[in-house]
Amino acid sequence: MRSIWNGAISFGLVSIPIKLVNATENHTISFRQIHTEDGGRIRYRKVCELEDREVSSAEIGKGWEDADGSIIPITEEDLSHLPIPTAKTIEIVAFVPAERIDPLQMDAAYYLQAGGAPAAKPYTLLREALKRSNKVAIAKYALRGRERLGMLRVVGDAIAMHGLLWPDEVRAPEGVAPDASVTVRDKELDLADALMDTLGEVDLDDLHDEYREAVEELVAAKAAGEEPPEAPAPPSGGKVLDLMAALESSVRAAKESRGEEPAKDEEGEVRSLPQRKQSSRATPKQTDTKKSTSAGTQPRKAAAKSTSATKKTTAKKTAAKKTTAKQATAKKTTAKKTAARKRTA
Repeated sequence: MRSIWNGAISFGLVSIPIKLVNATENHTISFRQIHTEDGGRIRYRKVCELEDREVSSAEIGKGWEDADGSIIPITEEDLSHLPIPTAKTIEIVAFVPAERIDPLQMDAAYYLQAGGAPAAKPYTLLREALKRSNKVAIAKYALRGRERLGMLRVVGDAIAMHGLLWPDEVRAPEGVAPDASVTVRDKELDLADALMDTLGEVDLDDLHDEYREAVEELVAAKAAGEEPPEAPAPPSGGKVLDLMAALESSVRAAKESRGEEPAKDEEGEVRSLPQRKQSSRATPKQTDTKKSTSAGTQPRKAAAKSTSATKKTTAKKTAAKKTTAKQATAKKTTAKKTAARKRTA
């Protein structure tokens, strides 16, 4: 790897010659600006305002703009003679626990490469000291025209340095959190924990830039005169307004994506939301309904009893009439027989 800075680590009275190399690389897709009518490249030219002509990089230097707009030239020789110890040195100023460093301060990352055989022993000494102490080193160094803050830590068998922002360069999170007072229930936290457990861990090596791959496929298709691939349709779904329902659905979807089936003892995590209990105002209405139903049943029973009694009374009257008619018929028959006997005599 090509070094971008040569210097030394100052570790008390110990000096360790090192080379600074980039620990990361950028794979971001970059586009060129073109003229849309004919596809011609759009380029930016560096022009001197006084001479109104284009100048080369070799003719370009640094300058400080003063308050009145005038420019004060600053040369590389001026910068090299600045009275700061970090011009060519990474000066370690303290050793602190790694958790003391706020990740918000993290900036670019570099590897510190030992500068030749003489640096092997002190380099290894610093590396092993960092390992045994479980601490990181805080250092100052100068790079690209400014003094910076850095953190040295062990990565494998190498020492890495993370550029750190100065504390006053990190903004406070004022006005970011919700203003409204929100209460999170234990059941919601339990579902959030279940979702976290279901998603589990991931091997970062398995993650990749899908956008870059899609752009590369698009470029390849257009270069071959083919139709570019169509974007997949966005997933359809209604807007979920209930946080509990969203958490339960997320747990269920995460398990299904992993080919898992919710266990019986886990059904409580993914079951549908229970119906809300009806308010106390609804209870009297239910009681009234039962009463009215019961009340409506009693008249029916009374009507049925009345009808049955009427039928019995009618039947008794009919039987009495029949009996009276038979007696009358019998008396007439007896009277006729008596009259017939008197005539015969």
